[in-house]
Amino acid sequence: MEYLKAFAVGGLICCIGQILIDRTKLTPARILVGFVVSGVILSALGLYEPLAEFAGAGATVPLSGFGHTLAKGVRASVADNGILGAFTGGLSATAGGITAAIVFGFIAALLFDPKDK
Repeated sequence: MEYLKAFAVGGLICCIGQILIDRTKLTPARILVGFVVSGVILSALGLYEPLAEFAGAGATVPLSGFGHTLAKGVRASVADNGILGAFTGGLSATAGGITAAIVFGFIAALLFDPKDK
């Protein structure tokens, strides 16, 4: 049942992204930023944590989950370090994901021949 919930929620998030690509004139970059910002906003409103608990990886892996992790990191760091935590908390909470994206992107660039469209 856990896999089904993750698939349904993750698929719904991806479906929203595809609809935005097909039906609007938004660029993919703006859609991606919108997903991150929506994750931050939903986390600030207390709505994303229950979704993440329900769907697991289906809610934490998409970019909205990245925004949720940023918000959680900032919230925890502000509680520990005061206002300075607003600047450091998001990066420390997401450092692993950012590092993985850079490393795997570099490896992919070495293995393949990237071309501009």
